[in-house]
Amino acid sequence: MLAILKAAQVSKIHEHGLIFKKQRRVLADVSLELEEGRTIGLMGDSGSGKTTLGKILAGLERPSAGSVIFQGRDISRLRAKEFLEFRRAVQMVFQDPEGSLNPRKSIERSIHDVLSLIKIPKSEWKERTLDILETVGLSEELLCRNPCQISGGQNQRVALARALLLNPKVVILDEPTSALDISVQAQVLNLLKNLQKNRGLGYLLISHQPEVVRFMAQEVFELIDGCLTKSN
Repeated sequence: MLAILKAAQVSKIHEHGLIFKKQRRVLADVSLELEEGRTIGLMGDSGSGKTTLGKILAGLERPSAGSVIFQGRDISRLRAKEFLEFRRAVQMVFQDPEGSLNPRKSIERSIHDVLSLIKIPKSEWKERTLDILETVGLSEELLCRNPCQISGGQNQRVALARALLLNPKVVILDEPTSALDISVQAQVLNLLKNLQKNRGLGYLLISHQPEVVRFMAQEVFELIDGCLTKSN
């Protein structure tokens, strides 16, 4: 099976200091391939570069060296319209779902913002909204609430719903269950598996929880001092 998304010898160096610049290597020659319908697990200690790699693969950060290849093309060479299409096809769901949603906006408005972005006619918004809520297992009554008025698990489903509206090929999941209790974790993970089966999604699952990674992933890698190693 061909890779949808690849990191090809990606390195990342962060600079800090106002006068005397110091450099810190975050990633070193990392290569990784994501395929349709499969999950790669990515583990590592806090600060090991897991989230940085996820952001680079999603086009949210640029690598210091190396490249990101989407469907055979280097994303740094894409035209503006092509890059926008890439950004829709590769979505990232972050660890703190409530923090990724605007606290001043209702769930309905947060979903409508995405529908507006992708130019869905307003006449279709209600149907699309109810459809995506059903897909992620949420009820219509939540639409009038703000993120602080619903649970962490429900917020995570809203964040996932917003990503799915863009019809992605790859979803990068950054600690998607670490803030949830055990019973809600199981619900979200089973939902992710079902969505993958039905939509053929490729996942990069970033987690420090070995049991979560073992449940979800066909291959597992670990970042140690910025270097990627395959885990048994």
